[in-house]
Amino acid sequence: MVELKVSESRDLTRIERIGAHSHIRGLGLDSALEPRASSEGMVGQTTARKAAGVIVQMVKEGKIAGRAVLLAGQPGTGKTAIAMGMAKSIGLETPFAMLAGSELFSLEMSKTEALMQAFRKAIGVRIKEETEVIEGEVVEIQIDRPAVTGAASKTGKLTLKTTEMETVYDLGAKMIEALGKDKVQSGDVIAIDKASGKITKLGRSFSRSRDYDAMGPQTKFVQCPDGELQKRKEVVHCVTLHEIDVINSRTQGFLALFTGDTGEIRAEVREQIDTKVAEWREEGKAEIVPGVLFIDEVHMLDIECFSFLNRALENDMAPILVVATNRGITTIRGTNYKSPHGIPIDFLDRLLIISTQPYTEEDIRKILDIRCQEEDVDVSEDAKVLLTKIGVDTSLRYAINLITSAALACQKRKGKVVEMEDVSRAYELFWDVKRSTQYLIEYQSDYMFSEGTMGEEGEGSMMVS
Repeated sequence: MVELKVSESRDLTRIERIGAHSHIRGLGLDSALEPRASSEGMVGQTTARKAAGVIVQMVKEGKIAGRAVLLAGQPGTGKTAIAMGMAKSIGLETPFAMLAGSELFSLEMSKTEALMQAFRKAIGVRIKEETEVIEGEVVEIQIDRPAVTGAASKTGKLTLKTTEMETVYDLGAKMIEALGKDKVQSGDVIAIDKASGKITKLGRSFSRSRDYDAMGPQTKFVQCPDGELQKRKEVVHCVTLHEIDVINSRTQGFLALFTGDTGEIRAEVREQIDTKVAEWREEGKAEIVPGVLFIDEVHMLDIECFSFLNRALENDMAPILVVATNRGITTIRGTNYKSPHGIPIDFLDRLLIISTQPYTEEDIRKILDIRCQEEDVDVSEDAKVLLTKIGVDTSLRYAINLITSAALACQKRKGKVVEMEDVSRAYELFWDVKRSTQYLIEYQSDYMFSEGTMGEEGEGSMMVS
């Protein structure tokens, strides 16, 4: 059997920027899965959030692998926000992969391969292994530097102790470098992995808590380890099936994880990996963590993709599929047939459908309050009332877009707080869909290739939802 390579994935620090859904922190449910009126950035949509909370609970308990959920509703009713809330509620351990339906058609690989990679990104493998670890409190580090530079490598001694024993270890150049890199000093409690030589600082010993060293508030104090210095410890790695696929598909495959240039992965590689993972499961070395794959704009997929999804959902190792669409009864891409949401009936039959409703005036006001906070804009009460009215008459997205525009208008007149005049200025500068459509109907003869006709018939044909 081929020996599989598994890489440890690390979180990189990301630069956070304000986006359309950067204020979402979760689904805003209490412990009984009841939705709060406004919590974790979520407002309104109580029924949809409650349903999403039930799905999240089932995901956490590992009960609904291979199921699919559809978030259906008008544009601007918070479908993506609910999906983001689900991702945040599920936690770091459970994989969450996100994909837009239109992305599949711009990738340099077949649609089914792109979907398969997305599926495997959403399935985690929790691998347990036992390692030999030396764990103790550093008593002393002695490093002997050679008299002549470059003549010989550094050597040294490390004294470690537990509550029961104390031992001196000889250090080589690599270990000295590692200790220096981690700024290990006497009084630190460290763990050394015997196989890899990796050093982990667990914290400072409580016995050194009264030292007069300059310590920051982030300094963590731990007890001096007891028992023997050398212990066997169980280490858990969490990786996705896709990461294992990429690492095993080519030499230096782990570099492809960083560049994103994964290419198509052969079916034989996946079969070998699935067999090996099944073996690990039987031996108790690993367990499967089904995650969530979210596909936005699912109506953009064609009939081939839907056929693939039908088949893939029946697989033993399928994640929970969450799809979203804002279409009504429309043509299924790749066919001449019409269907609800642009999804074939046989696939629609497998879906649990969560419907989202238009926001009320009160909900729009609360969302605008949250967005003003998120974008760090001070808005007066009158201006918020006007923005809410604009949101009700036009759309929530248009009202949200006006916040920053009004803030810039306020900045121009050297004001501190956004007033009604700033919102009115932004409203005059930037048109919403209704006003733009009305203008097109009035002046359509001045535009090229206009298919509308003047009068009532033209107004009907140019209607927007």
